[in-house]
Order: sequence, then C-alpha cells, then structure tokens
Amino acid sequence: QVQLVESGGGLVQPGGSLRLSCAASGSIFNILFMAWHRQTPGKQRELVARITSSGNTYYVDSVKGRFTISRDRAKNTVYLQMTSLKPDDTAVYYCNFQSPAGSSWGQGTQVTVSS
Repeated sequence: QVQLVESGGGLVQPGGSLRLSCAASGSIFNILFMAWHRQTPGKQRELVARITSSGNTYYVDSVKGRFTISRDRAKNTVYLQMTSLKPDDTAVYYCNFQSPAGSSWGQGTQVTVSS
C-alpha cells in the first residue's frame, strides 16, 4: 500500500506560479508512472500530467508549455511546477501512483487562480 500526501496548493493571481508536491511512503515498488489529475465540481477528473518510470512525460494540451512534472527518486516525491496560471486551472489537484498492484491516490490539494 502506497500513501500519498500532496502539498503546495493555494490561492494565486492569474499569471502566477505554484509548485505542487506529492510525497509517497509505504510499499513503493515497481511504480509504472506518477501523475497529476485535477477535478472541478460537476466535471470528471482530468489527467493533467504524467511521468513514467523511464522519465517519459505527457501533458494535456491545455497545460503544455506552462506545467512541468518532475520526480525525485531519492525522496519518492513527484512535483508539478505550474506557471502562467489561469482561472481555468482552478481545481482540486490529485497525485496518483500506478503500479502492477494497483493505483494509489492522494487526498487532493486545492488550487485557486483568482484576482
């Protein structure tokens, strides 16, 4: 079982930046990929960015060029650097680790982009 704890959310003005962190603990073996998703009320959870065990990355079109996903293997932590934030980026952001044994999710961290 993998436990995930997110941090770094908050209120930021349009055009600002935030960095989200997701620290993993527990049985961390054979992680296939780590990802960030987001969800707003009434909408389905959306995959924002993903990084595989080999370092390949994926971004949803709406965040390309603005968000960067990275990981620190030694700290079992995945990050999401968000720049040029827009009001449409407002959501609860969740991290997700996927292994052959299953999927683990964090509790979510709120990101609000507003002036």
